[in-house]
Amino acid sequence: MRILRNYILAECLLPFAISISVLTCVFLLGYLPQLADKVINRGVSLSAVGQVFLYYIPLLLAYTLPISCLTTVILTFGRLSADNEILAMRASGIYLRQIIAPLIMVGLMLSAVMFLINDRIIPKAYNEQIRLLKNTGFQNPSALLEAGAFINAFDGYIIFIYKIDGNKLHNIRIYQPQPGKPTRTIIAQEGEFASSPTNDIIKLKLVNGTSDEIDFKNPNNFYKLNFETSFITLDISKTKKKSDKKPKAMGLMELKQKMRELQPLNVDISPLETEYYRKITWAFTPILFVLLGFPMAIITHRREKTANLLYALLFAAPYFLLSLGAQALAGQNLAPVSWVMWAPNIVAAIVVGFLNIRMCLK
Repeated sequence: MRILRNYILAECLLPFAISISVLTCVFLLGYLPQLADKVINRGVSLSAVGQVFLYYIPLLLAYTLPISCLTTVILTFGRLSADNEILAMRASGIYLRQIIAPLIMVGLMLSAVMFLINDRIIPKAYNEQIRLLKNTGFQNPSALLEAGAFINAFDGYIIFIYKIDGNKLHNIRIYQPQPGKPTRTIIAQEGEFASSPTNDIIKLKLVNGTSDEIDFKNPNNFYKLNFETSFITLDISKTKKKSDKKPKAMGLMELKQKMRELQPLNVDISPLETEYYRKITWAFTPILFVLLGFPMAIITHRREKTANLLYALLFAAPYFLLSLGAQALAGQNLAPVSWVMWAPNIVAAIVVGFLNIRMCLK
C-alpha cells in the first residue's frame, strides 16, 4: 500500500502545480482592469500598484487552492481510469476506499492549511493592500471611508457603507452611541460629499433615508423621521486615528472581539458574523473538493485535460455561487447567520457522501 500511496501522490503533484499556477494567472488577469483604474483615475503610482498586485495573490488562494484540488483529482484519476489502471488495482484486490485514503489525508492537511490562510495570511495581505492604497494620498474625500468596514475614526459616529462608487455612497448606516441612552441610527439609501474638505471639516449629504430623533416628551426614546435629504458634518482631523479594518482584513479572534464590542451598542454585526463563518466554512473546501473529484473522475472516465478542467470548474462553480448567495442572505438577517453560512457545506457534504458511498460499495 505504501507503493500505491506514493504512486498516487506523485501523479497528483504536477497537475496540482500546473492547476494552481494557471488559475492564479487567470484570476490576476481579471484583476488588471481594477488596477488600471487606480492608476488612471485615482493617481496611484505604478510601484504601489505593483505591490498591491503581489498582495492580491494570497487573496486568490481562497478560490485557487480548492479548485486546484478538484482539478488535480479529476485530471489524475480521470487518466488512471481511462488507462484502466483503476480497473487493474481493483482486479488486484484493492478496494476504492483504499485508493482514496491518501487523498483524504492530503485533503485534511490542505484544509488545515486553508484555515491558516483564511485566518492569518489573507487578512494580512488584504490589510497591506489597503495600507498601500491609502498611503498614495487620494484627493477624493471618499477615500477616507471604506466600503464594508465599521469606521469609528469620526468623533461620535460609527459608519458602515456597503458600497462606494467614486464620490457616491450606497446603503449607508450611521450609528451615534450616546452614554446612558439608546444608540441613534441613521439609514440612507445614497450619499455623497457635498463639498471638498475645508478646515478639517467635510459635509456628508444623505439621500432618502430615516433617522432616529429625540422624543422631547421622553428624551430616552427616539422616533423615526423620514427624510429626502439630510446633512452630517464630520471632523476630518479625527481620521488620523487608525480606522477599523474591514471584516475581510480581520482574523477570527479580531472578528470575535469586534462583535463583542459592537453588540452592546445595538449595531448590526451581521457583516462581521458572515465573514467569521465564511473563513471557517471555506477552510473545508479542499477536503470537500478532493472527495468530490474522485467519484467524478471515475464516472467521467476521460483523460482529456481540457474536458476534465471544464468539469472541475463546472463542479466548483455551484458551491461558490451557493456560498456567495448565502453571504447575501446572511446580510439580510432573514435567518441565523451560522445556519445560512453552513448550508453550502452541508449540501456539498451530502452530495460528496452519497457519491463516494455509492462508488466504494461497487
